[in-house]
Amino acid sequence: MALDTRPPSNKAPVRRTGASREPERDAGRPARSLVVALVLASAALMVVDKAGGDSSPVDPVRRVVGEVVGPVQAGVSAVVRPVVDLPGAVRTNASLRGDVKQLEAENADLRNQLAKAGYDDQRLAELEGLRAVAGDLGYALLPARVIAIGPAQSFSSTVTLDAGSDAGLHPDMTVVAAEGLVGRITSVTAHTATVLLIVDDTSSVGGRIGENMELGFVRGHGSLGTDDRLEMELADRNVVPKVGQQIVTWGSEGGSPYVAGVPIGTVGKVYESLRETSYRAVITPGVDFTALDLVGVVVPSGTRGRVIEADGSLR
Repeated sequence: MALDTRPPSNKAPVRRTGASREPERDAGRPARSLVVALVLASAALMVVDKAGGDSSPVDPVRRVVGEVVGPVQAGVSAVVRPVVDLPGAVRTNASLRGDVKQLEAENADLRNQLAKAGYDDQRLAELEGLRAVAGDLGYALLPARVIAIGPAQSFSSTVTLDAGSDAGLHPDMTVVAAEGLVGRITSVTAHTATVLLIVDDTSSVGGRIGENMELGFVRGHGSLGTDDRLEMELADRNVVPKVGQQIVTWGSEGGSPYVAGVPIGTVGKVYESLRETSYRAVITPGVDFTALDLVGVVVPSGTRGRVIEADGSLR
C-alpha cells in the first residue's frame, strides 16, 4: 500500500453548510407527505359529511369535539371578553355618568319647584285674601311684603315693608292682612315703610265688640308669639264681654291712622276686676304676627302703582 507523503495543507476543510443546516431548519416543520395526507383526509371528511346529508357519519365525532372543545371556548371567551369590551365599557360608563348628572340636575329642579309650589300657593291665597278684604272694607289696598322685623333691643314690635314714599305711602296709614288688622305706618323712606304692630305696648286701637258694637280700647302687650298679647277695656264698665265675640276697629277721623270695620280678633278670656268693678277681655288676634308676609296698605282710590281696588280688582 502506498503512503501519502504530501505535507499537510493549512487550508481548512470545506464545510457543506447547506446539507448540514436543512435538518435544523426543517426540524419544526411537518413532512410534506404529512401535510398532503392531512389535506386529503380533510377533503375526504368534507365529502363524506356532505354526502351523508342529515345523518352524517361525522356527527358523532363532531359532537365529541364540541363537548370537549365547547367548555374550553366558553372559558376563554369569559376571560377575554372583559378585555375586548373594555373600550366600549369605558364609553358606556362615561355616557352613564353624563345621564346621571343630567337626572340629578332635573331632580334638583323638580324638588325646587315642589318646595316653591307651597310658597307660591300661599302667596296666591294671601293675595286673594287681600282682594276679599278690599271688597269688604270698600278701600283700595297697595300690596307690600314684610322684609324685616324690628330688632329686640328696640323694645318695640315693628316690621318693615318693601314699599315707601315712592309708592305713595306716608305715616299714619292703616296696614291689614287677609286675617285682619296689622298696625299703622310710623315712618317711611323712598322704598320702605316701618309699621307699628297692634301688639306693641304703645299701641292703642279703638274697637267695637259684639253685635251691640260697644266701644272700647284695644291695647298691646309688646310681645310676639305669646298669649294674652291684646286686651280690651270697654267704655261702659257694666257691659260683660263674652268669649268668642268679634272686635273690629271703630275708625279714626279721615281714616287715619285706622279705617273703620277692620277685624282685630275675638274675645278669648274675660276677667272681672273687683276693685274697679269692671271687666277686662283678653283678645286673640286674627293675624299671626310671627308669620307676616303679604300685607295691604289702605290707600286712596286711584293711587299709582299696582293696587287692589275696592271692588277687588287688581290693576
